[in-house]
Amino acid sequence: MSENTSPAPAPAPHAERQHPFPFAHRINTVSTTEPWLWLARGWSDLRRSKYISLTYGLIFVVMGYAVTIGVYQLGYYYLIWPLSAGFVLVAPVFAVGIYEISRRIETGEPLRFIDALTSWRHVYGRILGAGLAMMFFMILWLRSAALIYVINFPYGMLTIQNLLNHSFFTAEGLAFLCVGTIIGAVFATFAFLISAVSLPMMMGERADFLPAILTSIFAVTRNPRAMTLWGIIIVVVTAVGMLTAMIGLVITLPLIGHATWHA
Repeated sequence: MSENTSPAPAPAPHAERQHPFPFAHRINTVSTTEPWLWLARGWSDLRRSKYISLTYGLIFVVMGYAVTIGVYQLGYYYLIWPLSAGFVLVAPVFAVGIYEISRRIETGEPLRFIDALTSWRHVYGRILGAGLAMMFFMILWLRSAALIYVINFPYGMLTIQNLLNHSFFTAEGLAFLCVGTIIGAVFATFAFLISAVSLPMMMGERADFLPAILTSIFAVTRNPRAMTLWGIIIVVVTAVGMLTAMIGLVITLPLIGHATWHA
């Protein structure tokens, strides 16, 4: 009997090559007009959800006041500003309930406050991993801020008024502000890389922790101009909320959360 020497069947002409990282092939290249559209859609979701989103934001404003008062009572005045700035690092984890609200608006599901509060339970392992990563950045940032403070003001704890005077009207204070701002920006950039779209993916796509983080990094690096603009918008809108004695965060935190979902 002769051997069967027929060639193996050729692969289908339209077969897609599997990308080594899930979701990466779905990243789009976007223009610098897109962040403004995300913000507009976020505002639309905020108006549709009304008191649900605002109440969600209010909870974290109250928590912010509690932390600030605690730090003040302990006498660590110099940590109030780093904690306020560091809030941007961990805010994506706090906003998971806002992502859930936007998801429900898209799918037409009923909007209930309890669903926003308990949205993490469906993906608690992934959210826990993201939360630990963000907290790691937060701890590093606070330790760095404390070290910078000690280096620039080595002779004891300053009162709030003296800290302000020394920070803005002395050479040591200006160095303290400049170095702290640069180091804070580095931490914020790394945090933005891994959280820009990862948390919404975990909520909406049920993506695992590592693929979501990698996709977020790819999305930011593939769209540097648009995502830089988006990062600036997040910082400015959050800063506006902070500058109103944090009361404005009742609106700005849900607004950025809804817009991040659309991003």
